[in-house]
Amino acid sequence: MSRFYAYFKAYIFSNVHVAIAGYCLTKITLLQYGFDTYISPLFVLFSIIFSYNFIRYLELETHEIDWFKEWYDQHKIGFFVLSVSALVGLVILVFSSSISIGSLLVLLPFLLPTFFYVIPLCKRRGVTFSFRDFPGVKIYSIALCWAGVTVFFPLLAVGFQLDSGVWWLFIQRVLILIVITIPFDIRDVKKDPPSLRTLPQLIGVGKSKGLALLLLCFFLLLSLYRGDSLSGSVDADFLVAGITAFFVLFSSPKKSRYYTSFWVESIPVYWLMILSVLP
Repeated sequence: MSRFYAYFKAYIFSNVHVAIAGYCLTKITLLQYGFDTYISPLFVLFSIIFSYNFIRYLELETHEIDWFKEWYDQHKIGFFVLSVSALVGLVILVFSSSISIGSLLVLLPFLLPTFFYVIPLCKRRGVTFSFRDFPGVKIYSIALCWAGVTVFFPLLAVGFQLDSGVWWLFIQRVLILIVITIPFDIRDVKKDPPSLRTLPQLIGVGKSKGLALLLLCFFLLLSLYRGDSLSGSVDADFLVAGITAFFVLFSSPKKSRYYTSFWVESIPVYWLMILSVLP
Protein backbone atom coordinates (compact mmCIF):
# COMPACT_ATOMS: atom_id res chain seq x y z
CA MET A 1 0.00 0.00 0.00
CA SER A 2 2.83 2.40 0.84
CA ARG A 3 4.42 1.76 -2.57
CA PHE A 4 1.11 2.49 -4.30
CA TYR A 5 0.80 5.74 -2.33
CA ALA A 6 4.35 6.71 -3.33
CA TYR A 7 3.55 6.19 -7.01
CA PHE A 8 0.25 8.02 -6.65
CA LYS A 9 1.94 10.95 -4.92
CA ALA A 10 4.56 11.14 -7.68
CA TYR A 11 1.77 11.05 -10.28
CA ILE A 12 0.12 14.08 -8.66
CA PHE A 13 3.20 16.04 -7.60
CA SER A 14 4.92 15.73 -10.99
CA ASN A 15 1.81 17.23 -12.68
CA VAL A 16 1.07 14.19 -14.82
CA HIS A 17 -2.55 14.14 -13.64
CA VAL A 18 -3.21 17.79 -14.46
CA ALA A 19 -1.54 17.21 -17.85
CA ILE A 20 -3.96 14.34 -18.54
CA ALA A 21 -6.80 16.70 -17.67
CA GLY A 22 -5.46 19.11 -20.29
CA TYR A 23 -5.21 16.26 -22.80
CA CYS A 24 -8.85 15.37 -22.16
CA LEU A 25 -10.14 18.94 -22.52
CA THR A 26 -8.30 19.27 -25.83
CA LYS A 27 -9.64 15.94 -27.05
CA ILE A 28 -13.16 16.96 -26.01
CA THR A 29 -12.97 20.04 -28.24
CA LEU A 30 -11.85 17.96 -31.20
CA LEU A 31 -14.52 15.30 -30.71
CA GLN A 32 -17.23 17.95 -30.41
CA TYR A 33 -16.24 19.20 -33.86
CA GLY A 34 -15.88 15.73 -35.35
CA PHE A 35 -12.07 15.48 -35.40
CA ASP A 36 -10.26 12.40 -34.13
CA THR A 37 -6.57 13.15 -33.70
CA TYR A 38 -4.12 12.78 -30.84
CA ILE A 39 -1.44 15.24 -32.02
CA SER A 40 -2.66 18.48 -30.41
CA PRO A 41 -3.90 16.73 -27.23
CA LEU A 42 -0.44 15.19 -26.78
CA PHE A 43 1.16 18.57 -27.43
CA VAL A 44 -0.97 20.08 -24.66
CA LEU A 45 -0.12 17.19 -22.32
CA PHE A 46 3.64 17.58 -22.82
CA SER A 47 3.48 21.37 -22.59
CA ILE A 48 1.60 21.23 -19.27
CA ILE A 49 4.09 18.78 -17.75
CA PHE A 50 7.06 20.91 -18.81
CA SER A 51 5.60 24.35 -17.97
CA TYR A 52 3.96 23.34 -14.67
CA ASN A 53 7.10 21.57 -13.49
CA PHE A 54 9.19 24.57 -14.46
CA ILE A 55 6.85 26.89 -12.55
CA ARG A 56 6.81 24.57 -9.56
CA TYR A 57 10.61 24.58 -9.50
CA LEU A 58 10.63 28.39 -9.55
CA GLU A 59 8.10 28.49 -6.73
CA LEU A 60 10.28 26.10 -4.77
CA GLU A 61 13.26 28.38 -5.25
CA THR A 62 11.28 31.26 -3.74
CA HIS A 63 10.15 29.06 -0.81
CA GLU A 64 6.46 29.45 -1.66
CA ILE A 65 5.53 25.75 -1.67
CA ASP A 66 7.15 24.20 1.38
CA TRP A 67 4.73 21.24 1.20
CA PHE A 68 6.43 20.19 -2.05
CA LYS A 69 10.06 20.54 -0.91
CA GLU A 70 10.46 17.24 0.95
CA TRP A 71 9.09 15.19 -1.95
CA TYR A 72 11.15 17.13 -4.50
CA ASP A 73 14.39 16.65 -2.55
CA GLN A 74 13.84 12.88 -2.74
CA HIS A 75 12.85 12.79 -6.42
CA LYS A 76 14.93 15.49 -8.12
CA ILE A 77 16.31 13.20 -10.82
CA GLY A 78 12.95 11.70 -11.76
CA PHE A 79 11.34 15.15 -11.76
CA PHE A 80 14.07 16.48 -14.05
CA VAL A 81 13.95 13.47 -16.40
CA LEU A 82 10.17 13.75 -16.75
CA SER A 83 10.37 17.48 -17.48
CA VAL A 84 13.10 17.06 -20.11
CA SER A 85 11.23 14.13 -21.66
CA ALA A 86 8.14 16.31 -22.00
CA LEU A 87 10.22 19.00 -23.72
CA VAL A 88 11.68 16.41 -26.10
CA GLY A 89 8.15 15.19 -26.81
CA LEU A 90 7.11 18.74 -27.73
CA VAL A 91 10.02 19.13 -30.13
CA ILE A 92 9.30 15.78 -31.80
CA LEU A 93 5.61 16.64 -32.25
CA VAL A 94 6.40 20.04 -33.78
CA PHE A 95 8.85 18.65 -36.33
CA SER A 96 7.11 15.36 -37.13
CA SER A 97 3.47 16.44 -37.35
CA SER A 98 1.28 18.88 -39.21
CA ILE A 99 1.03 21.42 -36.37
CA SER A 100 1.19 24.80 -38.07
CA ILE A 101 3.13 27.87 -36.96
CA GLY A 102 -0.14 29.80 -36.82
CA SER A 103 -1.67 27.39 -34.31
CA LEU A 104 1.49 27.60 -32.18
CA LEU A 105 1.41 31.40 -32.22
CA VAL A 106 -2.12 31.42 -30.80
CA LEU A 107 -0.68 29.76 -27.69
CA LEU A 108 1.54 32.73 -26.81
CA PRO A 109 -1.15 35.03 -25.33
CA PHE A 110 -2.26 32.19 -23.08
CA LEU A 111 1.14 30.77 -22.11
CA LEU A 112 2.79 34.07 -21.17
CA PRO A 113 0.46 34.78 -18.21
CA THR A 114 1.18 31.26 -16.96
CA PHE A 115 4.93 31.91 -16.76
CA PHE A 116 4.57 35.48 -15.51
CA TYR A 117 2.39 34.21 -12.69
CA VAL A 118 5.61 33.37 -10.85
CA ILE A 119 8.32 35.03 -12.99
CA PRO A 120 8.64 38.68 -11.91
CA LEU A 121 7.28 41.26 -14.33
CA CYS A 122 9.40 43.97 -12.76
CA LYS A 123 11.45 44.80 -9.69
CA ARG A 124 11.07 48.02 -7.74
CA ARG A 125 12.99 49.02 -4.65
CA GLY A 126 14.09 45.43 -4.13
CA VAL A 127 10.53 44.08 -4.36
CA THR A 128 9.53 41.85 -7.28
CA PHE A 129 6.08 41.91 -8.86
CA SER A 130 4.37 39.14 -10.85
CA PHE A 131 0.80 38.37 -11.90
CA ARG A 132 0.19 36.66 -8.56
CA ASP A 133 0.68 40.04 -6.84
CA PHE A 134 -2.39 41.48 -8.55
CA PRO A 135 -5.49 40.77 -6.41
CA GLY A 136 -8.05 38.36 -7.85
CA VAL A 137 -6.10 37.58 -11.03
CA LYS A 138 -5.33 33.92 -10.27
CA ILE A 139 -8.67 32.24 -11.00
CA TYR A 140 -9.41 34.22 -14.17
CA SER A 141 -5.93 33.83 -15.65
CA ILE A 142 -6.10 30.06 -15.12
CA ALA A 143 -9.54 29.79 -16.75
CA LEU A 144 -8.69 32.01 -19.72
CA CYS A 145 -5.35 30.29 -20.40
CA TRP A 146 -6.74 26.79 -20.18
CA ALA A 147 -9.78 27.65 -22.31
CA GLY A 148 -7.64 29.27 -25.00
CA VAL A 149 -5.17 26.40 -25.15
CA THR A 150 -7.82 23.64 -25.19
CA VAL A 151 -10.30 25.33 -27.55
CA PHE A 152 -8.50 27.59 -30.05
CA PHE A 153 -5.23 25.67 -30.41
CA PRO A 154 -6.58 22.19 -31.33
CA LEU A 155 -9.08 23.58 -33.84
CA LEU A 156 -6.49 25.78 -35.54
CA ALA A 157 -4.07 22.83 -35.55
CA VAL A 158 -6.51 20.81 -37.70
CA GLY A 159 -7.19 23.77 -39.99
CA PHE A 160 -10.62 24.70 -38.64
CA GLN A 161 -11.57 28.34 -39.10
CA LEU A 162 -12.61 30.04 -35.87
CA ASP A 163 -16.24 31.15 -36.13
CA SER A 164 -18.78 32.53 -33.66
CA GLY A 165 -19.57 29.03 -32.43
CA VAL A 166 -15.96 28.53 -31.35
CA TRP A 167 -16.08 31.77 -29.37
CA TRP A 168 -19.24 30.64 -27.61
CA LEU A 169 -17.50 27.37 -26.78
CA PHE A 170 -14.53 29.36 -25.45
CA ILE A 171 -16.79 31.39 -23.15
CA GLN A 172 -18.51 28.22 -21.98
CA ARG A 173 -15.16 26.57 -21.29
CA VAL A 174 -14.01 29.62 -19.29
CA LEU A 175 -17.12 29.36 -17.11
CA ILE A 176 -16.67 25.72 -16.16
CA LEU A 177 -12.92 26.17 -15.62
CA ILE A 178 -13.63 28.98 -13.16
CA VAL A 179 -16.02 26.64 -11.35
CA ILE A 180 -13.45 23.82 -11.28
CA THR A 181 -10.85 26.22 -9.85
CA ILE A 182 -13.07 27.40 -6.97
CA PRO A 183 -12.62 24.19 -4.89
CA PHE A 184 -8.84 24.76 -5.06
CA ASP A 185 -9.28 28.28 -3.68
CA ILE A 186 -11.60 26.94 -0.98
CA ARG A 187 -8.97 24.37 -0.03
CA ASP A 188 -6.30 27.05 0.33
CA VAL A 189 -8.47 29.80 1.81
CA LYS A 190 -6.63 29.64 5.14
CA LYS A 191 -3.18 29.19 3.57
CA ASP A 192 -3.20 31.75 0.76
CA PRO A 193 -1.83 35.17 1.69
CA PRO A 194 -4.62 37.76 2.06
CA SER A 195 -3.05 39.77 -0.77
CA LEU A 196 -4.19 37.14 -3.31
CA ARG A 197 -7.83 38.05 -2.60
CA THR A 198 -9.25 34.81 -3.94
CA LEU A 199 -13.03 34.41 -4.15
CA PRO A 200 -13.36 32.53 -0.83
CA GLN A 201 -11.26 35.22 0.84
CA LEU A 202 -13.42 38.00 -0.58
CA ILE A 203 -16.96 36.58 -0.28
CA GLY A 204 -16.55 33.49 1.89
CA VAL A 205 -16.72 29.76 1.19
CA GLY A 206 -20.53 29.52 1.10
CA LYS A 207 -21.03 32.38 -1.36
CA SER A 208 -18.18 31.07 -3.51
CA LYS A 209 -20.05 27.77 -3.83
CA GLY A 210 -23.21 29.67 -4.71
CA LEU A 211 -21.39 31.63 -7.39
CA ALA A 212 -19.96 28.37 -8.78
CA LEU A 213 -23.46 26.91 -9.10
CA LEU A 214 -24.69 30.10 -10.79
CA LEU A 215 -21.83 29.91 -13.31
CA LEU A 216 -22.76 26.29 -13.99
CA CYS A 217 -26.28 27.46 -14.83
CA PHE A 218 -24.85 29.90 -17.39
CA PHE A 219 -22.65 27.07 -18.69
CA LEU A 220 -25.76 24.96 -19.30
CA LEU A 221 -27.72 27.84 -20.81
CA LEU A 222 -24.94 28.29 -23.37
CA SER A 223 -25.07 24.56 -24.06
CA LEU A 224 -28.82 24.78 -24.74
CA TYR A 225 -28.30 27.89 -26.86
CA ARG A 226 -25.83 26.02 -29.05
CA GLY A 227 -28.19 23.05 -29.19
CA ASP A 228 -26.88 20.08 -31.15
CA SER A 229 -24.35 22.08 -33.16
CA LEU A 230 -21.60 20.11 -31.44
CA SER A 231 -21.53 16.31 -31.40
CA GLY A 232 -23.22 14.89 -28.28
CA SER A 233 -22.29 17.92 -26.21
CA VAL A 234 -25.63 18.88 -24.61
CA ASP A 235 -26.22 15.61 -22.74
CA ALA A 236 -22.55 15.41 -21.77
CA ASP A 237 -22.58 19.03 -20.53
CA PHE A 238 -25.50 18.36 -18.20
CA LEU A 239 -23.88 15.25 -16.75
CA VAL A 240 -20.54 17.03 -16.28
CA ALA A 241 -22.26 20.02 -14.68
CA GLY A 242 -23.89 17.66 -12.18
CA ILE A 243 -20.57 16.01 -11.33
CA THR A 244 -18.87 19.39 -10.99
CA ALA A 245 -21.65 20.72 -8.73
CA PHE A 246 -21.22 17.67 -6.49
CA PHE A 247 -17.50 18.33 -6.02
CA VAL A 248 -18.08 22.05 -5.45
CA LEU A 249 -20.73 21.48 -2.78
CA PHE A 250 -18.52 19.05 -0.87
CA SER A 251 -15.34 21.11 -1.12
CA SER A 252 -13.95 22.41 2.15
CA PRO A 253 -10.74 23.85 3.64
CA LYS A 254 -10.59 20.62 5.67
CA LYS A 255 -10.45 18.35 2.63
CA SER A 256 -7.12 16.76 1.80
CA ARG A 257 -4.99 18.08 -1.06
CA TYR A 258 -5.92 14.98 -3.06
CA TYR A 259 -9.63 15.84 -3.05
CA THR A 260 -8.88 18.69 -5.43
CA SER A 261 -5.57 17.58 -6.97
CA PHE A 262 -7.01 14.22 -8.00
CA TRP A 263 -10.81 14.04 -7.82
CA VAL A 264 -11.70 17.59 -8.89
CA GLU A 265 -8.84 17.63 -11.41
CA SER A 266 -10.35 14.47 -12.90
CA ILE A 267 -13.51 16.25 -14.10
CA PRO A 268 -12.15 16.58 -17.69
CA VAL A 269 -11.42 12.83 -17.60
CA TYR A 270 -15.02 12.06 -16.62
CA TRP A 271 -16.16 14.48 -19.32
CA LEU A 272 -14.18 12.74 -22.06
CA MET A 273 -15.41 9.32 -20.92
CA ILE A 274 -19.02 10.53 -20.99
CA LEU A 275 -18.65 12.12 -24.40
CA SER A 276 -16.99 8.98 -25.76
CA VAL A 277 -19.86 6.65 -24.77
CA LEU A 278 -22.79 8.92 -25.67
CA PRO A 279 -24.33 8.36 -29.12
